[in-house]
Amino acid sequence: MLGTYIHVLLSALFTIYTGSHASLTRPTSAGKPAKRKKQPGEHEEDAPFESLQKMEGLSPSDAIILPVFAGLTLAGLYIAIQWLEDPAILNKALNWYFAVFGLFGIAKLFVDAMSFAQSMIFPSKYAYNGQSWEVKPKRRFAVATDAQHKKCNSPLPGLLSKLSLPPKVARAIWTLRELPSKKVHVRIYIYRMLEMNLHIGPQGCLSFLLALAAILFFNLVAKPWWLMNILGYSFAYASLQLLSPTTFSTGTLILAALFVYDIYFVFFTPLMVTVATKLDIPAKMLFPRPSGPNDDPSKPSFAMLGLGDIVLPGLVIGFALRFDLYLYYLRKQKHQNQEDIKKKGNGSIKKPKMTDTTEDRIKEITKAEFKTATGGWGERFWVGKHDSTGEPINGGVFPKTYFYASIFGYVAGMVTTLGVMSFSGSAQPALLYLVPGVLISLWTTALIKGDLNEMWRFDETDPEDKPSTSSDEPKKPLKSIFSRSRQDEMGERLEGYLKSHADKDAASAERKKPKTEELVSVGQDRKKSGFFRDRKTELAFFSINFPGYSSLSEETDSEPQTSKPKQSVEDELRAAFEGNLADTPPSTRTRSMRKSILNGEDSALEKRSEKRLKRAS
Repeated sequence: MLGTYIHVLLSALFTIYTGSHASLTRPTSAGKPAKRKKQPGEHEEDAPFESLQKMEGLSPSDAIILPVFAGLTLAGLYIAIQWLEDPAILNKALNWYFAVFGLFGIAKLFVDAMSFAQSMIFPSKYAYNGQSWEVKPKRRFAVATDAQHKKCNSPLPGLLSKLSLPPKVARAIWTLRELPSKKVHVRIYIYRMLEMNLHIGPQGCLSFLLALAAILFFNLVAKPWWLMNILGYSFAYASLQLLSPTTFSTGTLILAALFVYDIYFVFFTPLMVTVATKLDIPAKMLFPRPSGPNDDPSKPSFAMLGLGDIVLPGLVIGFALRFDLYLYYLRKQKHQNQEDIKKKGNGSIKKPKMTDTTEDRIKEITKAEFKTATGGWGERFWVGKHDSTGEPINGGVFPKTYFYASIFGYVAGMVTTLGVMSFSGSAQPALLYLVPGVLISLWTTALIKGDLNEMWRFDETDPEDKPSTSSDEPKKPLKSIFSRSRQDEMGERLEGYLKSHADKDAASAERKKPKTEELVSVGQDRKKSGFFRDRKTELAFFSINFPGYSSLSEETDSEPQTSKPKQSVEDELRAAFEGNLADTPPSTRTRSMRKSILNGEDSALEKRSEKRLKRAS
């Protein structure tokens, strides 16, 4: 049984650890990252961007609604099981329900797993021979960061870069390195119904197919325990990135309410145990264990852990990790004189208020620039957490005091749960031990380190949802996530997100419009061919643009391609001839060559004119 308990503990910790780190976004204490100019030959989607991940915040009223809603659902499932006698039909219906709503969550898990594998195999940075190297896949070489003249043409990192690869193999590996950055541009528009502008890479396509295959296999073929664990892990992984307690007080209140709920439905009613054992749905994780004396030896025995025992404490643990990131950037803030800020060009100058003191008018807070905190695992493996100057290698390296404190409390609670369950031989409400372990470790750490005030004030509520702080307007409490208005806001936010992407695409096309009359006519011809669409005059359209791939190794930046006006055949021949001459050394540009080529063009034109005259006659 010890191996089974270790399996349970490691699975729960792995889910919480990965989900919490994937939920990291820019805190309010960090400044916006500096705008990066697009490099020549670089696609717009290849440039790094700030994650715009939006989390749904829980309100204090959810501490009452969540246990009530969960209890009603549990009672309804229990009644359905007793009424149907055979829960096979109910299992099928619930499994397809989870399949429809969990497809994109599973695909997101597979995408992140592939990104992790890519960063480990093909890192963007690596260290070798005491130097740091930065890989440039489009230019197909790596350059030393401290000596730009040093270059390495091998696509492999670290010590592997010394391997002698055949040219074809090296080109194939460079193509694999470049492949994830190539994305298919899909645009879908249905008048007044749908407007989407998506960039889908090979990882996204492959992940969607794998997720679809996993769901179909689980629902139509078989339900092995390991596949159920993968599906359950994907649901928990997505939930930790979607929900936030918004404040530590709200998180504490919700865990306290669910603490009472779990005790009541496990110890005082048969509902929880019956539903968990009768339903075969991916709302739990199964772990093989040795058969007991009262178990049927012909059937495999499993230990069980509900997803609620992972997600609910995991929400507070992930919130603690984001609090660590907030403190990290808060302690990097600097108070500077406004005149110095103007000279240096960093920071933002606030307009003085009537209530500001003289000291407030003189000094201004300068926030440290935010670095993306998600991903970058391969760079940390190949380079280390810090570079040669002692600076963190990426935004994911920062002190995680409260995260590890809450993890310690979770481990203590889980070990206690498994010990009591083994000693008593009966099911135990895991939240009975997990909730005190997580909350006591968090608040005690804050008390010892003197961060109670910062912890109490830390708030992840979206600025648009925050209550009004004006003395003239009454304060409005944050609404429950189950309220109708919050559901409408979520729909409007999603619609606005998709529309903003479509508007950006239209604005980009407008900026690239040719300004001369000749180019405008070409642009109109391209519109007729379906390249540009007018949303005001069409009911619906669907377009797919496929990316191109580099085939040669380039030592210099490639020039971005620009649209050219339509030319006649004669003009194209002459332009091609002049381009060939431009690439030819002056010593080889002889008049005889030019004359022969032009004579060839003239003879071709004469033949065409003769054919036209014959047709006309």
